[in-house]
Amino acid sequence: MAPPAEISIPTTSLTSSSDGKPYTLYNITLRLPLRSFVVQKRYSDFAALHSALTSQVGSPPPAPLPGKSWFKSTVSSPELTENRRKGLETYLRAIAETPDRRWRDTSAWRAFLNLPSTAAGSAASASGVSSGTRVVAAAAANGMVAATDPGTWLDLHREMKGALHEARMALARRDAAGEGSGTRVEAGGQAKRALVKAGSLIVGLSDGLRVLRENGRLGDGELRRRRDLVAAARAERDGLEKLSVTLASSATSGSGPAGHGDKAAATGRVLGAPLPETESTRELDNDGVLLLQRRMMEEQDQDVNALAQIVRRQKEMGLAIKDEVDRQIEYMDRMDQDVDRLGAKVGVAKERTKRLGG
Repeated sequence: MAPPAEISIPTTSLTSSSDGKPYTLYNITLRLPLRSFVVQKRYSDFAALHSALTSQVGSPPPAPLPGKSWFKSTVSSPELTENRRKGLETYLRAIAETPDRRWRDTSAWRAFLNLPSTAAGSAASASGVSSGTRVVAAAAANGMVAATDPGTWLDLHREMKGALHEARMALARRDAAGEGSGTRVEAGGQAKRALVKAGSLIVGLSDGLRVLRENGRLGDGELRRRRDLVAAARAERDGLEKLSVTLASSATSGSGPAGHGDKAAATGRVLGAPLPETESTRELDNDGVLLLQRRMMEEQDQDVNALAQIVRRQKEMGLAIKDEVDRQIEYMDRMDQDVDRLGAKVGVAKERTKRLGG
């Protein structure tokens, strides 16, 4: 039984066959519980899937397959491409979300979406579905396709963060390994591969954000947040790259003549005790420490600006309260004067009443 999948067709791609004839690929994005990937299919693959599902189940799927146009081509008609994309997405979602599992449990459906199959390897060919499927994993070098979906973009970002973490740990192992050991060479190669992978993912994430902005699938606030994530990841990747080069240069020069620091260590002279390292600076070179310091200063400036805004609002509230208190005091003074005048008039009225009574 195939695991539940979230299916969408956010974009299409235009490509050419071996004979140079262009055709349209529909980028089917699948989000499974443990991974995400993109399956690229032609319209003919959808038609073969529809025939195979109808044959294996004995009844057509719950949603109709969009019809083929004999007068227009998706290569030259963006409107037809968009309408067919929406129709094919509705078609797949109807099969994936219907309570009736008959179509989802077929080998044709699993082979079409490259899902795990319980049947033998010949099930895909027996299903009648074309085997010319192009699968783009989230971590592939051309992950640009996967990055055009808002949900899969986050999966790509998570993989990129994992690659940066892997590079950081590999550099730490290389730094801790002895000179000329196999572990040092292996860790250095692993760090380099992880940095290359992270760099390609960062490029794909950046390009994906551009497509998402053009399509209007993300709000301005979310776009800014994701741009900041990409910028921070790029800065971290550059810092790790510089750290990798610095460590490699240090290892190369370490086998040469003793430098000034080595001579100082040999003679026991200490020109100045260095500041103790922290977890955030231990694996950084000078450029990385400078970048970290600038980032901390920017965060402090932001905190100061936020505090200044709070103090400014508190001051405005205090001035408003003072104005209101002054206004109320003025009202009370007027009321006292009115009471005094009224008391005087009442006294005069009493005197006149006594005279009239006498």
